[in-house]
Amino acid sequence: MKINLLSCDAQRPDQRAIARCISEISFNMDASLSNELTSILLEGDAIEIEVEDKNTSSALRALRKLSVDYEILD
Repeated sequence: MKINLLSCDAQRPDQRAIARCISEISFNMDASLSNELTSILLEGDAIEIEVEDKNTSSALRALRKLSVDYEILD
């Protein structure tokens, strides 16, 4: 499943926690790429990640907990 991460509405976003979450939930992504994508997200640009189907509900819950807005692409 592909998810488009739109923005982070947290007053003080935790960049390390968001990067760790992206790295854990996404399919075949290392820590350096997740750090780079997190920086892009926090600057205000949307990013697209692919999540394994078996982890979908827990991934979406983790993103909501970090105040990351998303949309499901497929």
